[in-house]
Amino acid sequence: MKICFVHAHPDDETLATGALIAHLVEEGHDVSVLTATRGEMGEVVPGPYSALAGTPELEMRREEELAGALQVLGVSQTAFLGAAPARADGLKDRRYLDSGMRWVTENIAGPAEHSDERSLCAASQDEVLLDVIAYLRHVGADLAISYGADGGYGHPDHVAMHHATRHAAAELGIGFAAISHEPGPGVHWFELEHLKPLVIEALGHHQTQLTVDDERLTHSGGQPDVVRASVGLKGDAEIPRTGTVG
Repeated sequence: MKICFVHAHPDDETLATGALIAHLVEEGHDVSVLTATRGEMGEVVPGPYSALAGTPELEMRREEELAGALQVLGVSQTAFLGAAPARADGLKDRRYLDSGMRWVTENIAGPAEHSDERSLCAASQDEVLLDVIAYLRHVGADLAISYGADGGYGHPDHVAMHHATRHAAAELGIGFAAISHEPGPGVHWFELEHLKPLVIEALGHHQTQLTVDDERLTHSGGQPDVVRASVGLKGDAEIPRTGTVG
């Protein structure tokens, strides 16, 4: 099966679905990853890369970090939204910038007070949709995987990619599955704790965005978190079941 993961920013692919990506690659599926932005608005971990915040060099660094993480996970087919092959025919290549966010509650994000006019959320929804369609068609995807309708925690770029990916899959007549971090009714749960060391290795490449200490991690804004491996998919699409429970 050809499976495409669609994410909003570098590090999302590993934080949310790193173990699942590696598992599906190991199972022999053709896995690709499409990333919408380069996380330009994200904070930088205090330390040697602090000076990169807000500079073009940060974008390049995060491209390198993403490439390193994907190599660990076993993915070689990847692209950024807005550039060929993830660009609709007849349109000049563009960069979708990170839209930014603000914390509405301790765990729920909302739109930033100000976003760049070149940001993902400021772009035409039709343009974003056509670019996602272009990439899914390019890789011949049978199944597209992205966030749930709430974007996981409300980040506007995550929400935007949920809608674009779901509609693109419907347009192409392929499957769509939403990421779920809790088992439950209708969730195909993948128990992947044995792949946690691989996820930790991949996260180690995202040095501007987080720090990892054993199974604990700290985001660039100082928020503590844990490394997760097991994950679920929810949707009516055909979902690979090998090695799954639930």
